[in-house]
Amino acid sequence: MELTDLLIKLIPVLPLMAVIANGLFGSRYSTTVAHRLAWGSVGLSFLCAIAVFVEVWQRGTSREVVVYQWIFGENLNIHLAYLVDSLTCAWLLVVTGVGFLIHVYSVGYMQGEPGFTRFFTYMNLFMVSMLLLVMGNNYVVLFIGWEGVGLCSYLLIGYYYDRVSAAKAATKAFVVNRVGDAGFLLAIFLIFVHFRTLDYTSVFAQVESLSPEVATAIALCLLIGAVGKSAQIPLYTWLPDAMEGPTPVSALIHAATMVTAGVYMIVRNHVIFDLSPVAMSVVAFIGGGTALFAATMGVVQTDIKRVLAYSTVSQLGYMFLGCGIGAYTAAVFHVMTHAFFKALLFLSAGSVIHALAGEQDIRKMGGLSKKIPWTYRLFLVGTVAIAGLPPLAGFWSKDEIMTHAFVHDHYLLYAMAAAGAFLTSFYMFRLLYLTFYGSSRLDHHAEEHVHESPMVMVGPLMVLGALSLVGGLILGFPPEHGWLHQFLKPVVDLPIEQDVNLGLVFLLMGTATAIALLGWGLAHFLYHVSPQTAESWTARFSGVYTTLLNKYYVDELYDVAVVEPTKRLGGFLDWFDRTIIDGVVRGVGRLADWGSAGSTWIEKHVIYATLNVIGYSNHLAARQGRKIQSGMVHHYAAILVAGIFLIALMVQIVVQQ
Repeated sequence: MELTDLLIKLIPVLPLMAVIANGLFGSRYSTTVAHRLAWGSVGLSFLCAIAVFVEVWQRGTSREVVVYQWIFGENLNIHLAYLVDSLTCAWLLVVTGVGFLIHVYSVGYMQGEPGFTRFFTYMNLFMVSMLLLVMGNNYVVLFIGWEGVGLCSYLLIGYYYDRVSAAKAATKAFVVNRVGDAGFLLAIFLIFVHFRTLDYTSVFAQVESLSPEVATAIALCLLIGAVGKSAQIPLYTWLPDAMEGPTPVSALIHAATMVTAGVYMIVRNHVIFDLSPVAMSVVAFIGGGTALFAATMGVVQTDIKRVLAYSTVSQLGYMFLGCGIGAYTAAVFHVMTHAFFKALLFLSAGSVIHALAGEQDIRKMGGLSKKIPWTYRLFLVGTVAIAGLPPLAGFWSKDEIMTHAFVHDHYLLYAMAAAGAFLTSFYMFRLLYLTFYGSSRLDHHAEEHVHESPMVMVGPLMVLGALSLVGGLILGFPPEHGWLHQFLKPVVDLPIEQDVNLGLVFLLMGTATAIALLGWGLAHFLYHVSPQTAESWTARFSGVYTTLLNKYYVDELYDVAVVEPTKRLGGFLDWFDRTIIDGVVRGVGRLADWGSAGSTWIEKHVIYATLNVIGYSNHLAARQGRKIQSGMVHHYAAILVAGIFLIALMVQIVVQQ
């Protein structure tokens, strides 16, 4: 076995070993051992990912590594195998690198929390699932990782399971993602029907044989899955509620990794999407609409984490927009820069919450810049980066997407992206001013205990701050010809126009900068220079403000149109089961009773004895079967996974025979 192959196999195995150790034996040793196993395993995975990345970079080729021959037969061969190319490496570095920093940060943030070891077990399990998702060489391994991150999201959002709001948010995330997963499954079925294989390389080699109609069907089904996982319109509502989980969860799952899985899937399958202009247009307009729609809700939020949550939804919209207009490299570029500055912002927000003993309402903050100076400086770096001001990371990736839209005559999409960029700058600087500037609005008890976070939390922030400062220049300069563009060329080999007017490019860069400065200027005036103006505007446009604060009443609309009818349908089915089905069973019993009226004494008692034996057997079976009906979603998920593996094993035995 080559060293590189061994390192590839170790990347997901190392955190899996930590899951097994902490999950099974964590109660037998100290929390210090538990968290060292957790972040140490992810750190080692990061080192392995760096070594694999260097190998792929130097050779410029991809590698396929088979770990286990899982299902094989005449028409279906599915292995637990990895495909490692430049696209995989980009995600591996983000997942393991940012994941390692968040794990280290969590040691300080989660210290003293009940279930400390359980938290790190879930975090490591998420890492394993995400790594399977981006490393798999076929759609089945991708789907296993896809479902794994969904399960871990449920577990981590509902970490504080004794809080009703957290339990509801976790359930909402799980259910909404199942809607997207249904579309993803349909796409997998369509791919197998038309290609008789589920391996990426085989599918992509035959993709030209697809008719435009079939390509559109597959692409749209894939898009449904991506919309659910990446929180795009109309399945975005789960992500803001997911802020009920601990802040490190928000940073890892809902900013830097899991929510970008939809973008990864589209870029990985771009050869299918390229065959369908209809699907590409749908992707682009969903992305542009989400970028603008979510930004409008971000301007009025008062919870520090919810502002960042809507910002995440909006930034994911830019990534989808980039994919929809064919700017795949720009979309991946924005995934990476977004991981830097959004993880920085979430963890900085966690530092603020930690300093204020759990307070998250920005209306009760203010004047914190001198009390927690390191957190303030690093939050400022993240704010400038996401606002799109040069030369920080967010400027280069976001501007590249917007420039690509304008140059290729997608003027409406450009206008939507520009409006979203203005609002992003406005609400992020609004958040900065309300949190760190002005007079203190803290209550007396909180103000007495304000303190800077320990170095175990500030250290990762510094690394993310440095990446937010220079990451864009390192990865993507000069625009369209930067290092990342060359690195991704073997996977996303799209022609780059050489005759683009450089004057137009610089004009668009200047326009993007001016848009960000206008948003900053408006926020500076309303929330620093003249706060009373903001209050008067709120009162004057109270209807608009209330609508935005209530998120356009989309959740209420879904309750009326989807949730309540589903509940009524469930009630009807329950009535049908108890009344009709049970009535038939009882009728059979009565019929037997009536039929025995004219029988002999022996016949009558034989019938009753038989029925009693059957009834008692059913009763025992029901009592035993009821034990697995625990009502816990993760129990059902475990049974589902076990069943899939059992069926696969049976199929394998039959094929071998």
